[in-house]
Amino acid sequence: MRALVARLDSFGDVLLAGPAIRAVAARANHVTVLCGRLGAPAARMLPGVDDVLVWDAPWVGLTPPAVGRGEVELLVDTIDADAALVLTSFHQSPLPTALLLRLAGVAHIAADSVDYPGSLLDVRHQRAPHAHEVEAALDLAQAAGFPRVDDGRLRVLPPPNALRLTGPEPYVVLHPGASVPARAWSRQRCAEAVRELAAAGQRVVVTGGRGERELTAYVAGEHGLDLGGRTDAAELAGVLAGARAVVTGNTGPAHLAAAVGTPVVSLFAPVVPAERWRPYGVPYVLLGDQGAPCADSRARQCPVPGHPCLESVSAEDVVAAVEKVMVAE
Repeated sequence: MRALVARLDSFGDVLLAGPAIRAVAARANHVTVLCGRLGAPAARMLPGVDDVLVWDAPWVGLTPPAVGRGEVELLVDTIDADAALVLTSFHQSPLPTALLLRLAGVAHIAADSVDYPGSLLDVRHQRAPHAHEVEAALDLAQAAGFPRVDDGRLRVLPPPNALRLTGPEPYVVLHPGASVPARAWSRQRCAEAVRELAAAGQRVVVTGGRGERELTAYVAGEHGLDLGGRTDAAELAGVLAGARAVVTGNTGPAHLAAAVGTPVVSLFAPVVPAERWRPYGVPYVLLGDQGAPCADSRARQCPVPGHPCLESVSAEDVVAAVEKVMVAE
């Protein structure tokens, strides 16, 4: 059987699909992951994946592409699968993806759907109301005939050793950036945390993407090691794997840290619910006012002046949380 797992969102979303993908891989001869450009580096790191098909859907992402008939027809002609899981977040519909898969000739399609699917789905599953995204994906896989085969924790293929980048262990990672501004702690608070962690005797490594070099340089200052723009996805996994703890917002590196077994201090803005998106399967401390007025708003820019849900967190709070998760490790 050739199986396809679709997860069309971002890097972290694809990582959260990993346990369900392993369940599919245990029963299928070949597993293709259909994902967007941002999720592709994560898909290529997941155990059980034989092939990655990259397509940016016009109904997904912060800057979705225009609808193009030629691109859709090419995708439909490329897909080669007997069965498919369509994984979506709790607020998304799987039906546009299911329609394309059906046009591609996929015979058996399963998804969580609150909308009537007509002939688009063979398994119309209902997710548990408060399930974490990992658990929801595993439940859907089970309903589609792919029971879980292991402990269900996040995993990636073994990353490269990052010693040449980080220098000797031990160290703590602080990742200040986020693709959604409402989920980011301020640069000033991040810089304060680096200074306080260093004062507490921690060596701090600051990570970020190529477009975040100015941010990471500011945050690292004179007290942290700036690796902004110096790692690809696999190298970042290696950096996170060597850390005693990772401090970051609700963003992809939080899930990558969990995938390599590193405890997480999560600066979690409640614009999406923590019960669904918190770090999974590792020790973690959740910081941030989860009852703030922005809760469950899915806002990209904080709708409350001063960003109080995260700015109420102090550098001292982060130091205490780091010490707590390192003890729990």
